[in-house]
Amino acid sequence: MEKEVKSLQIKLVAVQAELKAPKGQFNKFANFSYRSCEDILEALKPLLLKHGLLLKITDKMELIGDRYYIKATAQVSDSSDSEPISVDSYARESAEKKGMDAAQITGSASSYSRKYALNGLFLIDDTKDSDSQDNN
Repeated sequence: MEKEVKSLQIKLVAVQAELKAPKGQFNKFANFSYRSCEDILEALKPLLLKHGLLLKITDKMELIGDRYYIKATAQVSDSSDSEPISVDSYARESAEKKGMDAAQITGSASSYSRKYALNGLFLIDDTKDSDSQDNN
């Protein structure tokens, strides 16, 4: 019996449908729940393995105007010859963030940008996240 070969798009749709990435973090100061990039990756890894997908996340610093942005790209591929599917996201480095050194500011922007690239690629809805206007 011949095994059915699924396209990259069909595999991605399956992962998007199966993915459950709960908001496992809580910000006590602002009183809201959120999910981190690490939470998303933890939920994704078994699904990527199940569907034979490879996830690659890269960062690139870009100077836009007089500010630096971290451009994160989340790219999913499989062993077929089809083109990978990717989503980009940008996060601006803060000019200064109290209590953080320069490397931490860059790391924070990277994490934020990666999270939103993953949200776009895997259809994760963050409408009630800390960035939302209505967190009720």
